[in-house]
Amino acid sequence: RCRKVKETSKVGQCPRPAKPIEIYEFEGCPFCRKVREMVSVLDLDVLYYPCPKGSPTFRPKVLEMGGKRQFPYMVDPNTGVAMYESDDIINYLAKTYGDGSVPIMLKLGLLTTITAGLALSGRSGKGSSYTPAKLPSQPIEIWAYEGSPFCKIARETLVELELPHLLHSCARGSPKRQDFFKKYGLFQAPYIEDPNTGVKMFESADIVEYLRATYALRQRLS
Repeated sequence: RCRKVKETSKVGQCPRPAKPIEIYEFEGCPFCRKVREMVSVLDLDVLYYPCPKGSPTFRPKVLEMGGKRQFPYMVDPNTGVAMYESDDIINYLAKTYGDGSVPIMLKLGLLTTITAGLALSGRSGKGSSYTPAKLPSQPIEIWAYEGSPFCKIARETLVELELPHLLHSCARGSPKRQDFFKKYGLFQAPYIEDPNTGVKMFESADIVEYLRATYALRQRLS
């Protein structure tokens, strides 16, 4: 069994995916939030494909791949497994990349979903609707975790602009925090690296401003 680290991350001897798990979802969805919480618990790196309402690229792709426009939708390139349903995804991740157990907070059925929805209610639908944007050739990398309000602000913008992003989970208890500290001399999240432009930055407000200036399409005035 895997050694459990205190606070919010399970690491130790748990199997790590060789390739990032791919999840199609969006920020304002309570079912998606449940899965993101499990991603933090398991300290996984995930390639997110945002599917906000009205987005032209990844919403249609989910329908093409799985036959339903339903979220979240997970594809694990390491095993060939693809599935809908947040609870099924959570159980799969726990068995495949954890010790098989699911935190009680994530297995209360409807109550878990209601709690996840309440956690999103104060954001007034942010991260749910598409803003026209250019699609980058490579995913943006972000170091973040679900429990941080500052990380949430940055990820809302990534989702609204439909920008694929490789999220490096770094919840409290994650060994990636120490790795990050050794590399940069401090730990602070969110932090992004954009391989399309070479930009690297901290601070959620600066990240939001950069993403919108770089990728959002200006609408012409009639």
